[in-house]
Amino acid sequence: MTLSSVWNTVYPILIAILFFELIIIIHEAGHFVAARLMKIKVNEFSIGMGPKIFSVKKGETAYSLRWIPIGGYCAMEGEDEASDKEGSFSSKKVGARIFVVVAGALMNLILGLVIVLIIVCSQNLVGTTTVAKFEDNAVSAKSGLMAGDEIKSMDGMRVFTSTDVFTGLSRSDDGTVEMTVKRNGETVRLDVSFETQDFEGMQMIDMDFFILGKEKNFFNVLSSTFSNFISYTRMVFLSVHDIIVGKYGISDLSGPIGAVSVVSDAVKTSASSMLRIMALLTINVGLFNLFPIPALDGWRFFLLLAEGVTKKKLPPKWEYIINAVGLVLLLGLMFVVTFSDITKLF
Repeated sequence: MTLSSVWNTVYPILIAILFFELIIIIHEAGHFVAARLMKIKVNEFSIGMGPKIFSVKKGETAYSLRWIPIGGYCAMEGEDEASDKEGSFSSKKVGARIFVVVAGALMNLILGLVIVLIIVCSQNLVGTTTVAKFEDNAVSAKSGLMAGDEIKSMDGMRVFTSTDVFTGLSRSDDGTVEMTVKRNGETVRLDVSFETQDFEGMQMIDMDFFILGKEKNFFNVLSSTFSNFISYTRMVFLSVHDIIVGKYGISDLSGPIGAVSVVSDAVKTSASSMLRIMALLTINVGLFNLFPIPALDGWRFFLLLAEGVTKKKLPPKWEYIINAVGLVLLLGLMFVVTFSDITKLF
């Protein structure tokens, strides 16, 4: 094996790992900046986990770099226990604590928005939901879909962006999509068939038509950025829905190892594929952290909202127990998913 082939294998994995660390740094930086704005003491801001490589103290905060390159944290005074010290998290008003808790997830969502903006700006044209033309012998054209049709919905899902079109096609189970299109000012309903191909045990639609693009200007770039960001957000909620209803099982989930594999494969494919996966991942992390699941920011956000309404705190003992149980369950799920990722690799 040549040095060049080794590098071609290693560099996509390095990019994937660095991107995951960027997601975590951005998240923890959100907590850090919000804490400083609310005059909360931060004891340590760490990049990485495990043993320290080095640490520098500036003011009241120790800034650390640690050996394990996936992870990090922002340790605030009085974050996990009551503290009478000045500038402790627990001494601040509910509104200030809510701001600090949600700031990490908001920074992930902002990062996702920035990546989507980069994707839109890097394209030659701004995508629409209108069919431009078909590949030769396209099955969808034989099913009644026509050039000029503006796709309005797919299997009951409203369509607003080209991203929604790709999402709608990816969610089909049998190669047939019920579409509502706007044609010459009239609404037309179609059952559109497609050829499918096997992808890791799942039947995926082979998209045989092209989407019409528009010339870019400031306004449609801005509009497309926000609308596609919403489309990526909806993809996350649709995925959660599919897991809840049993469309996908545990074996279909991916942990850090699987996600690194997906990102590294996208790096090898193209810059646009890499950016799309990165946008989806950081938006996923931001939203998932806001879900009211014990041990996540969303659970603390839920407790703070309850405290703000009832003016009562959950007893620290019960908060600790609930968070501990939630953490154990999350770590158990992570272990199962990671084991599944490893078996897929081999």
